[in-house]
Amino acid sequence: MRFTSFEAEQGGRQVRVWGAADLLVVSAPLPGVLRVRLLPEARAQSLNFPHPGPKASFALRPDLPESVALSVTEAGDTELLVIGGGLALRLNRHTGAWQALSGSGPSARVLAEALGWAGEAPAPRPPLDAARFNLRRTRLSLAAPAGAAYLGFGEKVGPLDKRGMALTFWNTDCFPHHTETDPLYVSVPFMTVLDAGRAHGVFLDEPWRLEVDVARAHPDEVRWASAGPELDVYVVSGPRPADVLRRYADLTGAAPMPPLWALGAAQSRWGYRAEADLRAVIAGYRERQLPLDSVYVDIDYLDAYKVWTVNRANFPDLKAFVREAAGQGVKLVPIVDPGVKVEAGYDVYEEAVRGDHLVRTARGEVLVGEVWPDPAVFPDFTRPEVVGWWAGRHRLFAELGIQGQWNDMNEPACFSLRVPRETEGKTLPYDAWHGTRTHLEVHNAYANGMSEASRAGYARLSPGIRPWILTRAGYAGIQRHAAVWTGDNTATWSHLALSLPMLQGLGLSGVPFAAADVGGFGGDTTGELLARWYQAAVGYAFLRNHAALGTADQEPWRFGEPYTGVIRAALEWRYRLLPHLYTLAHTATRTGLPVMRPLALHFPADEDAVREDTQYLLGDGLLVAPVLRAGHRKRLVYLPAGRWAEVFNLGQLGTVHEGGQHIVAHAPLDTLPLYLREGEAVPVTTPAQHTTTARWEELSWLVHASPAGFLGQLYEDLGDGPVRGRLTRLMGERQGRRLLIRRETQGEAGPEARVTMRVVGLGHVRGVQGAVNYTYEDGLLTLTLPARWTGVTLDLEEEPESEPNTRPDENG
Repeated sequence: MRFTSFEAEQGGRQVRVWGAADLLVVSAPLPGVLRVRLLPEARAQSLNFPHPGPKASFALRPDLPESVALSVTEAGDTELLVIGGGLALRLNRHTGAWQALSGSGPSARVLAEALGWAGEAPAPRPPLDAARFNLRRTRLSLAAPAGAAYLGFGEKVGPLDKRGMALTFWNTDCFPHHTETDPLYVSVPFMTVLDAGRAHGVFLDEPWRLEVDVARAHPDEVRWASAGPELDVYVVSGPRPADVLRRYADLTGAAPMPPLWALGAAQSRWGYRAEADLRAVIAGYRERQLPLDSVYVDIDYLDAYKVWTVNRANFPDLKAFVREAAGQGVKLVPIVDPGVKVEAGYDVYEEAVRGDHLVRTARGEVLVGEVWPDPAVFPDFTRPEVVGWWAGRHRLFAELGIQGQWNDMNEPACFSLRVPRETEGKTLPYDAWHGTRTHLEVHNAYANGMSEASRAGYARLSPGIRPWILTRAGYAGIQRHAAVWTGDNTATWSHLALSLPMLQGLGLSGVPFAAADVGGFGGDTTGELLARWYQAAVGYAFLRNHAALGTADQEPWRFGEPYTGVIRAALEWRYRLLPHLYTLAHTATRTGLPVMRPLALHFPADEDAVREDTQYLLGDGLLVAPVLRAGHRKRLVYLPAGRWAEVFNLGQLGTVHEGGQHIVAHAPLDTLPLYLREGEAVPVTTPAQHTTTARWEELSWLVHASPAGFLGQLYEDLGDGPVRGRLTRLMGERQGRRLLIRRETQGEAGPEARVTMRVVGLGHVRGVQGAVNYTYEDGLLTLTLPARWTGVTLDLEEEPESEPNTRPDENG
């Protein structure tokens, strides 16, 4: 692999380097992001060598700006240095090995080091090959420094740090999946590497079937292997994990702001067969004063499993029912599957055939299989005209008044084929055709197009709302179109515990809105498991109780007391936290930071924090440590650096603990351990039976002041429609023996909430200046503030012990 020639082109924004057979193309699509397109054996695979054609991406945002200009420097006949966007690529022209560097000077740090890359054709397949599949392998080996942690990789089981694991990217319908199952439903080949507290990311934009060995077979290497002819590598600089996520979001697109109601409680079940079932569910919640914002309806509402239809026998007037539920503060969220029933006279099928919108076989015929409808055909969502057609089918939902949906079976799942072909899992065969591309190439991205069509449908037909779209499957970039749930989990304690690293891993993969089915989808849950699951889900990005047909009922009241009361309390904590959760959702749309955050995101230099995945953070200062094991009434909690105040059950701030240590939290069944870090302020409100608007009538700030002060943020708007609201920054700054508390707002004004503030960490308070009522007892200061207040001054006993608080503004 010797590279003899190079050329800068496109106004210096791309550099091609090639030799006798291989080609490498370098660009910098954004500052801090380096793209290295590797095309081994390119001469044999292209008539245009060394000029590769453009590569379409399902992952990249479509409105990327023009790439950054590059410069090229030769160092003899051995080394080539390409510089741009604050990064550099150093290429060994003899071996093809390369390094991506953070800068080009003497202090430049190696981010990613490619030890080798190559392509190989499939070998002759032996008879009765047990593996069945014999694919091309395009390989890349990256150095894996000792002690580095590897986070992300999309939806994966196992611990948060995937070092020592071998993973496959091939979206798969798994029912049920287990704690060791791989692959699952969502493939995001993006990893964040933490090495000595510094972070960088590596993203392989390859929807082809892909594998990675994360320093398992070779402890000092991460080895990628694709079934495609090239590897499109993006190296994303840090140095903080939050910087990596922000740049990844800049590259692949930000998630849209969800409606407030989607963050409230949801109830779902495969088996709500008629309007009467849904009506009974809503009544069950309301009669027991259990908060509820949405009810999901599974395939039961469809006429003979035909997508874009309604079973009029069991749902005689769905539009009227949607209005009836809305009158009780409840939205209806129906399921949508991509499989279209083959039936003469069925308008969806007839349109699909007439418009040539369907996936075809290798012989050129429409591919026919089986999902819930049998026989079924599959729209080809890789083509824009099919996306536009499917978007138009959302007219049914617009007319019914529906504002959200969940896209299921979109791996795509296929139980059988009319003409049997070799498949990997319950899906379409490798050699099926999506336009001019095979299923092997586009399989992992199939769900992206389906969810893109859903969002486009609401934008076209219901432009005044903020739609809620949930998907089971997806590829990198899916966050632009939909939130993700983790598929068909089970009602076991192991799956409750597994949900936390899975969701945190998705968050570190650029998917900020992800959650697992509360209570477990398959199998029968128990009262204790359901109660603890609701507690753990207080900080899920969204909260849905969902169960499979044939399992025991698991609505919150099914197990009696004390479990119903414990679940009611957990739901009320969730609703109290909505101002904070909604603010984190707004932050996610601007920075890529997830709602549920692993400790590693904010404490990357702390080895205990990096590998702690039984806890999580909401923001960077509210720590949630749920009980995840049956019968346990206490648990070990790791507190990172800083001082942490107990705020169990979102009650009064209590005992303060020094960080950097493990402590034992006492957690009877009715208790959720939470801790607020010094320097943090978190907004909460009073619980309600359902959401209305994100302009809160009552607001309370929980504040743990550090010696330097504190900082908190709140985003408010109408909770739906255009994202035009008000961002409030609450700041406390120590000046000698005074703490100056003020607020700054920007954006649209609106009604002012009644505000209280509860503050610990102050030492002794001698007095308060400003139009405010207050009490001070046992180290807790409670302030009651008038409308449109701007500032309060506290007179304190002692001088501060550190410099002013300089925590970065996540919304900035």
